[in-house]
Order: sequence, then C-alpha cells, then structure tokens
Amino acid sequence: MAAFKSTERYIASRDLEVAVNAAVTLQRPLLVKGEPGTGKTVLAHEIAEALGMPLIEWHVKSTTKAQQGLYEYDAVSRLRDGQLGDERVRDIGNYIVRGKLWDAFDADKQVLVLIDEIDKADIEFPNDLLLELDRMQFFVYETRKTVAAKFRPIVIITSNNEKELPDAFLRRCFFHYIRFPDRATMELIVQTHYPDIRKDLAREALNVFFQVREVPGLKKKPATSELLDWLKLLMVEDLPIEALRANEKHVVIPPLHGALLKNEQDVHLFERLAFLARRGG
Repeated sequence: MAAFKSTERYIASRDLEVAVNAAVTLQRPLLVKGEPGTGKTVLAHEIAEALGMPLIEWHVKSTTKAQQGLYEYDAVSRLRDGQLGDERVRDIGNYIVRGKLWDAFDADKQVLVLIDEIDKADIEFPNDLLLELDRMQFFVYETRKTVAAKFRPIVIITSNNEKELPDAFLRRCFFHYIRFPDRATMELIVQTHYPDIRKDLAREALNVFFQVREVPGLKKKPATSELLDWLKLLMVEDLPIEALRANEKHVVIPPLHGALLKNEQDVHLFERLAFLARRGG
C-alpha cells in the first residue's frame, strides 16, 4: 500500500504524514484533534483519495448513539406492516437498517471510515464502540448472525476537544494533534488553494490574519477555513492593499470581517479596539 503524503490540495506536516502511516501500519484508529477549521475532516478525504479507497463518512451529532453505526431495528415499521398483513414481517431481516460500520465491514475492498467529531456525542459513545473497533465484528441479536469485516477498514476519528475522551478508548487509538500552521506553512496552503493570488494581497492578508488571532480575549480564533473564505472575498472584491494595512491607518477591524469573526462578542471586541485606536490616533 502506498504511503500517505501531502497532496496538491492538502498540505500535511511531516508529523501528520508519519501519524497517518503509523496508524495504517498498526491497524489502529487514528484520532485527530485540533482547532475547528484546521482540516481534520478534509484529511480523511485526502487519505482516501491518496490510497485509492472508498470513503464512508459517519458524522456524529449530540443525539448519535454508537448502535446506529452498527445497525438499527425498525420495530415500528414491522408493527405497521404486520397490521396491514404484509408478508415481509415474516423475515425480521427486512427491518434491520444497516449502519455506516456495517457498510464498511461488508465492503468488497478495504475502505476508509471517517467518524467525524466524536466528542459531540455522549461520553459513553466511544466506549460503546471499543469492542467493535477492536475485533472488527459485531453480533446482530435480532437475526442471530455475526457481521465480520471482510477487509479491515482504515478508521479516522476527529475531535474538536470539546470534551475528554475515555482512557480505554484513547489506548486503542494512534493520536495526533494538528497544530495550527505557522506562517510558512500557511503561505503554502494559500498558494495551493489560490495559485493566482497577488503576492502583495496574500502577504498583507496573512499579516492581518495572524494579528487577529493574537488579539487577547478572542472567543473564536479564525482558522484555516476562515482564512481561505476571507481571501476568496478579498480577491473577488479586488480590495486595495491599503485597506488591509490596519496598523498604519489605526483601523483595527479588518474589511469583510464576517468571514473571520464568527460571533457578536468578537465583533464587538474589534469595534471597541477600533474606537480606541482611532481615539488614540
């Protein structure tokens, strides 16, 4: 199997490349943590494409239960069909709804499974998947059959660090924290997404972006995805470079700031800073 490396569309650090390939070699789930917007979900897409595998995505919500990833028994539909005299009720298998892990286990080739934002679910969610992820099989009680993986899937699990994950679950994963890109790496990311961007625009925009991230008291620091959205708007609007040179003109709040600042507290913070800067000037 080919090793994973940075792609034309995704700039991965050397540490991240090592983590991905180590998890694949060890046949352990790769648990990826990091700030929202640092490319954790996109990483799974890029790994699947680089390794030539189908991708099965399981996006976790606060109401998601681990059982849903295996299967669900639709008792309500069976009861309704029974009342209507439908012959399908004789086979309980007609009312078993396959989950994402079942699809992965039953695939005719190795696939990559993304369990996205696992920390959104109940604290018991990770523990409820321990056995299945270890043994790569589970038992369907209604049909009395065991579903075992034909090919062991590669499992990528993302977390935004909103809550701590159980130790027993962490022990079974290979862990990697995606650090926020430094200036040089961010320049590569920008160049990868916008190869035709003006160099002076990219330079000044990155100056503003990193200044924004360093403002004390910011509730939600803009991440890579916000930067890329903001740059796209700057390119479309064709703003003059002078509009980005906040320090020179004492204008602290950046233009088109709605792409960078995602809540009213941070907007108000920058408005206050802008007022103080103008008054001080």
